[in-house]
Amino acid sequence: MKRVAILISGGGSNMVRLIESMTGDHPARPVIVGSNDPQAGGLEKARALGVPAFAVDHRAYKGDRVAFEAALLEPLLAAEPDILCLAGFMRVLTPGFVARFKGRMLNIHPSLLPKYPGLHTHQRALEAGDAEAGATVHLVTPELDAGPVLGQVRVPVMPDDTAETLAARVLVEEHRLYPAVLRRFAAGDPRPVMLDRR
Repeated sequence: MKRVAILISGGGSNMVRLIESMTGDHPARPVIVGSNDPQAGGLEKARALGVPAFAVDHRAYKGDRVAFEAALLEPLLAAEPDILCLAGFMRVLTPGFVARFKGRMLNIHPSLLPKYPGLHTHQRALEAGDAEAGATVHLVTPELDAGPVLGQVRVPVMPDDTAETLAARVLVEEHRLYPAVLRRFAAGDPRPVMLDRR
């Protein structure tokens, strides 16, 4: 049984879906949830689901990412995770941190990578006139949003979409995609998950 740690920065809706999925014959179980924000709403949601949760406030480290990550690693490593899932974790991690979890750190990104790494993905898709948008789960590498793709889901862009309406439609599909990818990844199946558009 694989042990899964999850990092969040906000409400943790993808984290909740991941935790809820890890039951029954699932090859993994959640062991800890962490955040860079002590006020992150997802921390209480994790605890309510029976998963220990902690926070390390990045603001206390004022630009010292290495010290912040050292503090983050202490409870993470104590939980002995086999897989680390980033689920709306809004801090860029150093190559040293990424190397500790090489080949076993997953992230979900709200675009069809390699399109639109970084922020403001939905607005960028609209400005480009794209006919579809979506989400990608990928392995984390030192290059931002550039790791191997483990799964994607596509959604249509509607003529009257705003960045907010598109984001909401993509998020619904993220909640399908991330659990499906984690299940396959934890089972050791290397094939990418490509979900049908609904």
